[in-house]
Amino acid sequence: MVWVFLISVAIALIVRVFYLQVTTGATLQKKAMAQQARSLTPFVPRRPIIDRNGTFLAIDKPIYNLYALPYLYTKFAPKDIAAQLAPILNEDAQKLETLLSKKDDYRVQIKKWISESVANQVRGIAINKELVDGLELEEQNQRFYPQQNLAAEVIGYVNNEQKGQTGVELTQEKYLIQPIKSLDVRQDGRGRLVPSDVPTKVIHTDRLKLQLTIDENLQRLARQSLQQALKKFNAKRGTVLVMDVSNGELPVLVTEPNFDPNQFYNYSKTPDLLRNWAVSDLYEPGSTFKPLNVAIALQAGAIQPNQTFYDQGMITIGGWPVGNFNYETSGGGGVLNVSEILEQSSNVGMVHIVQQMKPSVYYKGLQAIGLGSKSGIDLFPEEASTIKPKDIFLEQVIEPATASFGQGLSMTPIQMLQMQGILASGGKKLTPHIVRGLVDENGKIETIGNFKPPTQVFSTQTAKEVMKMMTAVVQEGTGKPARIPGYRLGGKTGTAQKSLNGTYINAKITSFVGIFPSDNPRYVVLAVIDEPKGDDAFGSTVAAPIVKAVIEGLIVADDISPSHPQELVKVN
Repeated sequence: MVWVFLISVAIALIVRVFYLQVTTGATLQKKAMAQQARSLTPFVPRRPIIDRNGTFLAIDKPIYNLYALPYLYTKFAPKDIAAQLAPILNEDAQKLETLLSKKDDYRVQIKKWISESVANQVRGIAINKELVDGLELEEQNQRFYPQQNLAAEVIGYVNNEQKGQTGVELTQEKYLIQPIKSLDVRQDGRGRLVPSDVPTKVIHTDRLKLQLTIDENLQRLARQSLQQALKKFNAKRGTVLVMDVSNGELPVLVTEPNFDPNQFYNYSKTPDLLRNWAVSDLYEPGSTFKPLNVAIALQAGAIQPNQTFYDQGMITIGGWPVGNFNYETSGGGGVLNVSEILEQSSNVGMVHIVQQMKPSVYYKGLQAIGLGSKSGIDLFPEEASTIKPKDIFLEQVIEPATASFGQGLSMTPIQMLQMQGILASGGKKLTPHIVRGLVDENGKIETIGNFKPPTQVFSTQTAKEVMKMMTAVVQEGTGKPARIPGYRLGGKTGTAQKSLNGTYINAKITSFVGIFPSDNPRYVVLAVIDEPKGDDAFGSTVAAPIVKAVIEGLIVADDISPSHPQELVKVN
């Protein structure tokens, strides 16, 4: 009987083994692989973004997704686990119990995107002093912007999938991400990775950071000055930009209103706030464009710096009246030289200057400074500036006339900055840019920009002559509100009637461009304010004080000594 029993058991075992190994072997193997195999994507953060001085503007921080593995906590009731989790996750206990009770599911998602501190509390959950098995925390990375909206228009943001959507997060994504393949590993019955199956050096990251040209302190100063002006004049929006005329770097690029990239999802109803309008929106510059027209005429040899013109205050061109902004109150300016035309911002004087050139020569000059093209900045999307088709410009005499005082053509604020930079840099057209390169922990930088080399548009002499005139605008003309005692800067005001879809509306756009210092320019600063309200809203009253405040910040930041110290009043 013993032998019969043993033989029967042996036969039964053989039959069972055959059943498991042969009949259902493939199915069981698939189930085992489903439980044991896991595709592991190592936590590899995006590279940080820093400003020119090393201040962090964007970094990655870990967040966690919480999952439950119901087959592992069989000795704990879902209700008890839910009661422990509810206060930690700030979730309804009944909802959590329902999720935890899904016994048919191998892996149940409990909550997404919990912080590291909350994750540590989850790890410590215990019932009757026994840690709860079956709760799995999957680590992910989340982009964090410690300076909030300080440079949001430049940095942009990433979506929930950690993909760049705007700003340098988008345009420089190939330099921000560190590509890595998923790894196939095994886990034991408790969901823990089997050590022998975990490859060595799973996480491989470098210490490179993407450095921008932005200066945190100047950016903050410019934003505060802009916000004050927008509030004072109840304006729609505004922008402030600064370019280093030695290399095209932008230490300041501010637009308002703005957004917090940490909460980009809250701006679904106001998507325009997520767009950098200083790069993507066109406007007619008005009188700030006049110095460029003077430079074109000087470069063409059509006028001389001391040449005079008669300003009647109002003239008719091709049947269209063209007048000065103050004609009704002040009449004409009389005999004015070129510098005085800029100082008084005479539209009629500018028409006379442009009329000294053939329309074809003038058109070619406009194209040379960049009209009809893009600035080439490393932000997206950038809109190209516009100019009337050549045949229309040459045939209709009103087109060169209106272009002479900055109407009938349009550009983005960034391209206006670039064009004014031609005058500041001794006649060279630079490519404005926001990215310096990848910098390592030792401060060694690897440039990644592929910018066009500077092109000589005007002669150095032409640029110097126009700079003298722009300095007179600030010292004696409409730019007086931008004067800084002890220093000299060139500038030009602009107050233009706003154009919307080709039609002029009852609104204006004001601006001021400043070039500093006058004798040896280092920076060009531009402020543009869209639709300021009030009878006293002009480029001189709205935009010039902003530029003045930013230049004062540059003086402190770069420790620039006054060129006219005798103007400074000593306070004992």
